[in-house]
Amino acid sequence: MNTGYHVVVCGGIVPDPLQTLEPVSTPTGPALKNELVLPATLDPWACHALYEAAHLARQHPGSRVVLVSISPKQRLQQVMMTIAQKVPFELVALDGSASGFTDPAETAGALAEAINGLPGLNRERLLVFGGWESASRGAGVTLQYLAERLAISDVFMGVDELRVNADGSLEVVERIEGGRQQASRCSGPPVVVGWATGKLPEPRNNPQIGMQNMRAIIPVLQRAKQVKIGAEGVTFASVTLPKQLRQTRIVRDATPEAIAREIVEWIKG
Repeated sequence: MNTGYHVVVCGGIVPDPLQTLEPVSTPTGPALKNELVLPATLDPWACHALYEAAHLARQHPGSRVVLVSISPKQRLQQVMMTIAQKVPFELVALDGSASGFTDPAETAGALAEAINGLPGLNRERLLVFGGWESASRGAGVTLQYLAERLAISDVFMGVDELRVNADGSLEVVERIEGGRQQASRCSGPPVVVGWATGKLPEPRNNPQIGMQNMRAIIPVLQRAKQVKIGAEGVTFASVTLPKQLRQTRIVRDATPEAIAREIVEWIKG
């Protein structure tokens, strides 16, 4: 009996979170100021999904981990030089926009086409991983669109843990309101999982894994298929950063009860 899984991780590149981002309007639509020169990294939520996928693959011999990414291939190559040293995976690269100003339905359509075209894909053992949120495509619906395109009905979002039971069923721990968690069980693949932070630390860099990955990644990037995703028909009136509001008042010798009462009154007001 085959106990391996086909784990497909969806993730694009985003500007380094430590950079100052400033939205601007361009003739082709909204963008980020100096976006082409901003340092890039793999989306943090997608990183969690990739690490969880590699951990699952190590536990189940015969598993296969594939990273599907829609990103400008030149910048994706730079990011892969770092990510490739973390865990072993195959790359499917689509040369397209990584901007946050794209339509999630178009993104999901391109991802679904790439996944369906994977050679030797076993849908009965298919696990589709991705980020619950995104530092660029944070609409929160891309994975749901993707699940519909792939005709997968079991979708779990905000996942912190996934366990495989002895009978092959999957137990999934999701975040819900009020800081609580919900444990669900499904009979098995195919499923779509949107990861939160997971429970695994970032793997250490392993140059041997990096060299092994890059031998296959470079040819994949050279023949990356170009895809056009955007937000055709959508007009942006303006793009601005959220305004910061800070009101500071120094009060001495206030009791905790008085502070709490004032905070509640401020929230109500």
